[in-house]
Amino acid sequence: MKVNHHALELEQNYLFSEVAKRIRTFCAANPTRELLKLSIGDVTRPLAKVITDEMKAAAEEMSHAETFHGYGAEQGEPFLREAIAGYYQKRGITVDAADVFVSDGAKCDLGNLCDLFDADNTILLPNPVYPVYYDTSIMSGRRVIFAAGSKGNGFLPMPDDSVHADIIYLCSPNNPTGAVYSREQLREWVAYAQKNGALILFDAAYEAYIRDPALPHSIFEIDGAETCAIEINSLSKTAGFTGVRCGWTVVPRTLQYEASLHDMWFRRMATKYNGNSYIIQRAAAKVFTEEGLAAVHKDIDYYMENARIIKAALTKAGIHSVGGENAPYVWMQCPDHADSWDYFDHLLHACGIAGTPGVGFGTAGQGWLRFSSFGTRETVTKAAEYLSAL
Repeated sequence: MKVNHHALELEQNYLFSEVAKRIRTFCAANPTRELLKLSIGDVTRPLAKVITDEMKAAAEEMSHAETFHGYGAEQGEPFLREAIAGYYQKRGITVDAADVFVSDGAKCDLGNLCDLFDADNTILLPNPVYPVYYDTSIMSGRRVIFAAGSKGNGFLPMPDDSVHADIIYLCSPNNPTGAVYSREQLREWVAYAQKNGALILFDAAYEAYIRDPALPHSIFEIDGAETCAIEINSLSKTAGFTGVRCGWTVVPRTLQYEASLHDMWFRRMATKYNGNSYIIQRAAAKVFTEEGLAAVHKDIDYYMENARIIKAALTKAGIHSVGGENAPYVWMQCPDHADSWDYFDHLLHACGIAGTPGVGFGTAGQGWLRFSSFGTRETVTKAAEYLSAL
């Protein structure tokens, strides 16, 4: 028996595991100190009652023979796929329900999509970016190159015609920086993909946080994207489903490379997945109703006010930051060119504030720190008092 040696190429400590470890060590050594956790990528607001009521009704159905549901379609229940397609349609985006695949979250799909591609593909990643893109690419034995984000380009790297890539990961709004691509910028990426015969994997997990009406929520707002892009999304941050689990991936039937990626993904799902829970899918469909969207947007407004408070505190302290206006993350430049992990430790021990070191998202994140707005208002307000005095 031989192991996958590519898996051994990963760093042994996953970023968020290392952050959690250091926080536990701090709390054990300082049992009376208050921890102000702005590192958290998990939501803190409870599920909206309109959604939990739908879950209860669906669970009740399961207790009666005439309304019991067993195995569902691996692609997702038709009522949910139609609801997701309707969500796109409200923004004037044409997505066919037949191209929607329901899953238990964006992170899983981002990793599982690797099953469709040969190992002999070059992967292009923004730097910094969500670590799962890099880790899953390395685990599958692929060559990874980077498009560097920086203060100069607003952490929105653009394509370079002198560089060839086969698969491109884009995340907008970006995790960790909170930066959002404009339509013009996404047009350049689509044109690059078409020119190179490449595929864009577009992570839109935070699109519901975009406030600027001029900014695109989906890659499919760009003409031609249906021939070169797959979009991944989730209800984890949109509707607080981190502990419930439901996401989706749009794989257009117009994606034709050596074979139909839609057909390949359908076959992969049928082989390795039995579908998400009927109860969860019922709850997810409720999110996309008028009543459901109104409820979840109250929580989105709450988190975005947290982001505003954090960003205002940094501005008051004279510290440069990115994000916060159209995303739930604020990307802070460490003062005096400090190392990311050193400044993480400094804030933790001096103020009791836990962020996330930027270098954990890639080398271009060195000297930066990510703050999440998913904490409680009390935590964010207390942390802002410290941050404004830095």
